[in-house]
Amino acid sequence: MDNNSHFLIDDEPEEAPRKPSTLNLNKDAGSRPGSSSTGSRGGYSSAPAPQPGRDNTRIVLVVIICVLAAALIGCGIWFMMANKQQDEQIATIQAEKEAVEVSYQEDLAKQDMETLENEFAGIESPRTMVVNDEVKKRLTEKYDAAKLEIERLQKRLRELSDRKPTTQAQAQQNSAEIGELRGQIATLRALLKHYVEEINRLNEENQVLRTQNETLSVVNQRLTSRVEETSRENATLNERMTLAEKLNVTGVNIHALNAKGKNEKKIEKAKRLSVSFTIPQNNSTPVGEKVIFMRITTPEGQLLGGGGSFSFEGGSLAASARKTIEYGGQEIGGITIYYDVRQALNPGTYTVELFCDNYRLCSRSFNLN
Repeated sequence: MDNNSHFLIDDEPEEAPRKPSTLNLNKDAGSRPGSSSTGSRGGYSSAPAPQPGRDNTRIVLVVIICVLAAALIGCGIWFMMANKQQDEQIATIQAEKEAVEVSYQEDLAKQDMETLENEFAGIESPRTMVVNDEVKKRLTEKYDAAKLEIERLQKRLRELSDRKPTTQAQAQQNSAEIGELRGQIATLRALLKHYVEEINRLNEENQVLRTQNETLSVVNQRLTSRVEETSRENATLNERMTLAEKLNVTGVNIHALNAKGKNEKKIEKAKRLSVSFTIPQNNSTPVGEKVIFMRITTPEGQLLGGGGSFSFEGGSLAASARKTIEYGGQEIGGITIYYDVRQALNPGTYTVELFCDNYRLCSRSFNLN
């Protein structure tokens, strides 16, 4: 028994000493064999008398139990408070950790977005180099759709950056949304990569086509030069053939004649002009009937007309006289064409021109006195 218990016992008031009870004597007597039980019914109890020491012990035990219970309850409350505070600290640390993680995820998302924007800007120049209109239209539609998606992701990232989490649940929600946003950015980057690969492939094909076109252009230029050269050669040959087909004339001469057909020395007295010439042999000239037209121009530049007209180089010319011959490819000499003078002629230089088959055969000038 501890000191407190002893202290409580000492405080109890002392009872006066009791005399020995006859009950005990009767109890002892009744307990012997053959004794009568009528004594117990004579008004005395057979139960033992209460003992003061045991009651005090029970009180002390109750007090101790109450103290211990109060101590346990206090400890329990203290532990509960401590655990709650610890949980709050852990939650705060966890929230700070989540906030740091969210901030880190935001930085990564911003880096991903910046990389995406740079990659997107890098396709602008190659996109404009695509020459096929239909392909360019299709790529432009993809480009515009990707641009709108990037703008949407930028807006969403700004919203998440502005929304600062205050609880762990909000931080976890932000982190999940940022993770989803990064996944969308990665998907869009993959689409842009495919987009760039397609543009590069088209530009490479265009480069091959441009190289082929340049090669074909060089070949075409060479062919064009060759065709032009051949055309010139053909033109030269045609001209030569044309000239070869043309009748040639030689020995062209003009004389003034009087009324008797004799030569007249003075042009003022001439009654007729005679132009004589020779057509040499030319196997290239088509044979057949040939009409030779003659034009005589006075010193004053006036045409001596009267011989009708003929076609020449798409136009019509007046003639002074004409003569029809039959050409068989052989030389014809002494051909003469006459012009009857119908007006007064003056001394000076006269020009004689001969035409046949749309060709000018010759043009000669003569001085007549």
